[in-house]
Amino acid sequence: MTNNDILRRIRYTFNFNNKKMVEIFALAEHTVTREHISQWLKKDNDSDFVRCSDTELAIFLNGFINDRRGKKPGPQIAPEKRVTNNIILTKLKIALNLQAEDIIELLNTVDFRLSKPELSAFARKVDHKHYRECKDQVIRNFLNAIDKKYHVARTEKIQQKPVEGGSKASQKVEHKKFTKKKPNEPFVEGARPNASTIYKNPKVSTNSTTEPNKNNRKILKLK
Repeated sequence: MTNNDILRRIRYTFNFNNKKMVEIFALAEHTVTREHISQWLKKDNDSDFVRCSDTELAIFLNGFINDRRGKKPGPQIAPEKRVTNNIILTKLKIALNLQAEDIIELLNTVDFRLSKPELSAFARKVDHKHYRECKDQVIRNFLNAIDKKYHVARTEKIQQKPVEGGSKASQKVEHKKFTKKKPNEPFVEGARPNASTIYKNPKVSTNSTTEPNKNNRKILKLK
C-alpha cells in the first residue's frame, strides 16, 4: 500500500474533511494547505496527483495520535524519514489505544488470523532476532477492521422527490433532517417560520375564506 492509500483510508473511515486533515497536521506542528490534501487524495492517474512522502505520512499519523489521545507535554517528536508498515501499525495502535488482544480481535472480524507472537514481532527493533516485517496484507486487513469498527457515517444526502401531479422537471428538494413548511402555513417574511402570528379580525368568522360583505355593515342615519 502507498502512503496516499493510507491517507485515503483513514480519511474515509473517520469522515475527515480537508479542514480536519489540515488541523491534524497542525497538531503535529506542521503546516499544510487544503490544496496539498486535495493533491494527495487524488487518484494515482489524475494529472494533479502528488505522492505523499514518508515524512509527511509520519507527521499525519503523529497528529492523528495527538487528535485521538491528546498531546503529551514537551516537544513534538520528530517524524520518521522512512515509514514502514511496522511503524504505521504501531502508530495506529497508539492512536486508537489498542492492546495486542484488541488488534487480534479486530483482525478476526475481517477473517484474518494473526497470533500474538507474530504481532509482537512487528513491534521489535529491526536488529532484534525476532523482528518480522509487516506485509501489506496485514496493514490492508487492519485498516478494513478499523473501518468496520470505527466508521463514521456520512451526513444524509439531499434527496429529490417529484411533486405529485407535476412533470419530471418540476421537483421539490427535501432534506431528511429538516421539516418542511406545512401546506397553507402562513409565511412571515424576515422571521423564522411561525415566529409571529398573523392578525385576525375577531368579527370575521374563522371558517370564512372571503372578505366580509360590505352590504352587511350597519348604515348610520342622521336624525
